Amino acid sequence: MKLVNKIRRQLKQRYDAIDNIHFKRDLLNALPFWFGALITGLVAVLYAKLFAWAEAGTRYVYHHSPESKWAFLLLTPLCFLIGWYLVNRFAPFARGSGIPQVTAAIDLSNPRHNYKVVRLLSVRVILVKVVSSLFVILGGGVIGREGPTIQISAAIFKQVNRLLPAWYPKISKRNMIITGAAAGLASAFNTPLGGIVFAIEELTKTHLNFFKSALLTGVIIAGLTALNLLGPYLYLGYPRLDNIPIWIIFVVMLVALITGFAASGMGEAILFILRRKQQLTSAAEKMVYPLLCGLAIALLAVLVDERMFGSGKEIMFETLFTDHKHVEWYVPILRIIGPILSFSTGVAGGIFAPALSAGASIGAVVAGWMYLTDTATNLLVLCGMVGFLTGVTRSPFTSSILVIEMTNSHNIIFYLMLTALLANLVSNLVNRHSFYDQLKTQYIQEIHRDEVLEATLEEEAAKKGKGE
Repeated sequence: MKLVNKIRRQLKQRYDAIDNIHFKRDLLNALPFWFGALITGLVAVLYAKLFAWAEAGTRYVYHHSPESKWAFLLLTPLCFLIGWYLVNRFAPFARGSGIPQVTAAIDLSNPRHNYKVVRLLSVRVILVKVVSSLFVILGGGVIGREGPTIQISAAIFKQVNRLLPAWYPKISKRNMIITGAAAGLASAFNTPLGGIVFAIEELTKTHLNFFKSALLTGVIIAGLTALNLLGPYLYLGYPRLDNIPIWIIFVVMLVALITGFAASGMGEAILFILRRKQQLTSAAEKMVYPLLCGLAIALLAVLVDERMFGSGKEIMFETLFTDHKHVEWYVPILRIIGPILSFSTGVAGGIFAPALSAGASIGAVVAGWMYLTDTATNLLVLCGMVGFLTGVTRSPFTSSILVIEMTNSHNIIFYLMLTALLANLVSNLVNRHSFYDQLKTQYIQEIHRDEVLEATLEEEAAKKGKGE
């Protein structure tokens, strides 16, 4: 404690020695963003490592012996049940991806509803999010870590904002949350431009001038922290994309239409199941559902194809960087069923990586139908990834930039943007509101409904107390 106080005194003396008042004010405004970004980078790297180890554990158990894969008929339902219980018992808004919770928190970050944000972004949410998702991915759940990283990062920035002393210059909680989410995406994928575009396109309609410096520095510091700990890397790598025929554009358009429709259909299926699940009233019914979904995923993985399990990153690597370019026709179906079963249980886990892998498998299947070359197949795989992610998020620019940065594939940017545009148009025909927007609305309504219920119960308790 003495050392901390000594450091604080020295920093205070150095700060007081600065003569430029404007510089001092800007420094105070920037420090919370810098500190939050540093913590975000560290936490994102730790979470990525834990997630990778859990996925490696799944593969180890599956291939340990010819009979060991049957253990998942017990392991997967058990892991799903644990993941569901942790969320349901300790932090209900830690369920799912995390991106709808962040957008809901941004909408609620106003004087009237500020106090409600803690239910969406808190230390408890961070801990439950991490532990629940690790259990689910260990059991073979079809989830990703990228969406959870965004919610975790936004919660970190929100906590930094909350801990600022009373004398500190007022800093917008909303801007802190937005910057935290962008920093989380940047550190999860090592895509700084993707993080910035995501903040602008998906999270806020606020003019960038109001907080562009904070956003840029937050993304840069979080990205550099992750980069220095993990080393220079691309999320996927450098696929070959030379000698692409001109006529391939027509096949790209076909992939865009298929992925846009499939992705929006998957989102609608998840939302439909979530609405029907509200009819489950007893604790036993709510507990049985994740058990059944876990068992269904395990059966499909054991009896049909192991690629049913996990985030699907291996599918992207295999189709882009090995000689096994083409996948069986049923793999995209498995990769669509997987997120529907996993996400609808209410466990913690993202949908970014599963969406990318589903799109990659669709691109590989279409390429196989047409006996395309390796480089043309790589193009369709990347276009499939963009199309499917766009269909889920309705963020065509973010999807295009993410895939470009993940693979350093700037030479095909127009193909990717065309795919994103067409996939977005097709998805809007299915439903004008994105999957994330509909979930955000549900979360906000749930928070307001819970508040009314709590107020009613308190009022009834007060009346009973007076009656006695």
